[in-house]
Amino acid sequence: MNETHTKRTAATGRASGGTGQARGWARLALALVAGCVAVVVSGFDSGGWLILLTGFAGLALAGAGVWWMLAHRGGARLLGGLLAVAAPVGVLVLYAASGLWVVAVGALALWAAALASARSALRRPRGMHTRKAPPPKRPVLLMNVRSGGGKVERFDLVKRAEALGARVIVLGPDDYPDPVRVARQAVADGADLLGVAGGDGTQALVAAVAADHGLPFVVIAAGTRNHFAMDLGLDRADPLHSLDALTDGVELRVDLGDVGGRPFVNTVSFGAYAEIVQSPEYRDAKAATVLEHLPDLLAGEAGTTLDVHADDTHLHAPQALLVSNNPYARADPLGGGRRPRLDTGQLGVIGVRVEGPGQAAELVLLGERASGITSVTSRRVTVEASEGHIPVAVDGEALDLPVPVVCTLRPRALRVRVPRHRPGAAYAPPTVDWRRIVALAIGRNDTRTTQETPDV
Repeated sequence: MNETHTKRTAATGRASGGTGQARGWARLALALVAGCVAVVVSGFDSGGWLILLTGFAGLALAGAGVWWMLAHRGGARLLGGLLAVAAPVGVLVLYAASGLWVVAVGALALWAAALASARSALRRPRGMHTRKAPPPKRPVLLMNVRSGGGKVERFDLVKRAEALGARVIVLGPDDYPDPVRVARQAVADGADLLGVAGGDGTQALVAAVAADHGLPFVVIAAGTRNHFAMDLGLDRADPLHSLDALTDGVELRVDLGDVGGRPFVNTVSFGAYAEIVQSPEYRDAKAATVLEHLPDLLAGEAGTTLDVHADDTHLHAPQALLVSNNPYARADPLGGGRRPRLDTGQLGVIGVRVEGPGQAAELVLLGERASGITSVTSRRVTVEASEGHIPVAVDGEALDLPVPVVCTLRPRALRVRVPRHRPGAAYAPPTVDWRRIVALAIGRNDTRTTQETPDV
């Protein structure tokens, strides 16, 4: 009885301490916002306000210029690119010439500090739960020598893994068997752990075999981008550290995505990106291929018109759609994305539709709050189209799938073995909801989930 009471008291104390810190950060954020407003009001006279508004107009013009550069070819693309560069440069020159740059820099610094404080107020230091795991007795690792520009050979992963007692099956360069068939045979031969050194596509295929048989799975960050490894908190710079999971590892339970019967660990993309990666030229000339295909895709003259249902949300004709295994911290299409958790049982859904330079300018000014961005979570996403098959990019792999394409999750189906000592996933700052900040500052209870700091 006393022990239970002590544990509850300690938990309550930690919760109260966290709430008190969050309230302090929220109040600091509001004070910094007030300071930013005071600097702007006191530093700008009647002419200064015109210059301030001109600055916002310059940013909007830059966004419109980016749209013209992406949505057109020839002279219009050139003019759009010039406008995207000239508009912000012109704003900087205007502020410098008017002597208001000091006020602008001060206001921006206060605003940046306010955003940082607000994100700290929404931060909760709790991540995915780990548990102790004994070393495997018969681990089997599949290693793709073509992945990541040859990381398997460069880091001598085969010999290092074999020295730790693992059986290594090399995929490529001349012979590249089906990794699913190889993994299933390894299980039949008695493997008690599966792992992959390769890209996220291969990781997903073998992870599904491990999940089907209830076996732990090891991710070795030997691919090009390794987004899955990043969100697991692994060291992407040195894949050798991933092998520590074989001797001194802990276990996480994470969700595994499914799209049309195919597993995925990161994302499924529809629309513009999926259409572009189908091009044979994309792998060798990514930027040139994107610029060549985007005008027709954005204008609706090419590509497939999608109809999307994400639980109760309906999206018609998004130009791009991203379905992720767990939601990203932010839906900003202009910034890098991270997933703070991989065990929520929810798909992240981000739809983008920008119909002209006006909406492009809005996107630059408002980011993920722009009207052209839809961001929701869902347990099931169904994508339909008039065609019988549509292009889909699954963890970066170009596929052609029959409609309707259904995305779901297998909650906590995958046992991931990670090193006990690892860098950890970087904090993914959440979107700032100022109404929540005000509620925290005045002491009003907020029952919605706070952004959690990954501790994986």
